Amino acid sequence: MRRSRTAALLVAATLAVAGPAAAQDKPYAEQLGRLAEILGSLHYLAGLCDPGPSPYRGQMTALLDAEAPEAAFRAQLVDRFNLGFSSFAAVHRQCTPAAREAIVLYRADGAALAADIAVQYGTPVPQTPPNAVPPPAGG
Repeated sequence: MRRSRTAALLVAATLAVAGPAAAQDKPYAEQLGRLAEILGSLHYLAGLCDPGPSPYRGQMTALLDAEAPEAAFRAQLVDRFNLGFSSFAAVHRQCTPAAREAIVLYRADGAALAADIAVQYGTPVPQTPPNAVPPPAGG
């Protein structure tokens, strides 16, 4: 349950951010890069420690789809994801208490970072209550 809540926060942050632009035009570019690195780290660690498929590569794909970055910025984000993955691959070969602790810390860091991006740079999305009655037509 905690994994899906973190996943929702990570994806929601990117969905709330403005559309395509060059990395230098985005004040949150470094934060988004760090989020990509965290997702890569979690993707590797989840493969070691968590049963079932890792959701983190899918979250990275969702981040890239939502952000729709220009090619150079997209490459930077993918590089950061791969850096996170390879950094842990160089150190951890099996699930250890340290790897499990890293998962807990990175999930918390990723969720906090995603929330921060959404709060600082997100575009408010109008919410319609589920039982709202639409206004009458023509009047």
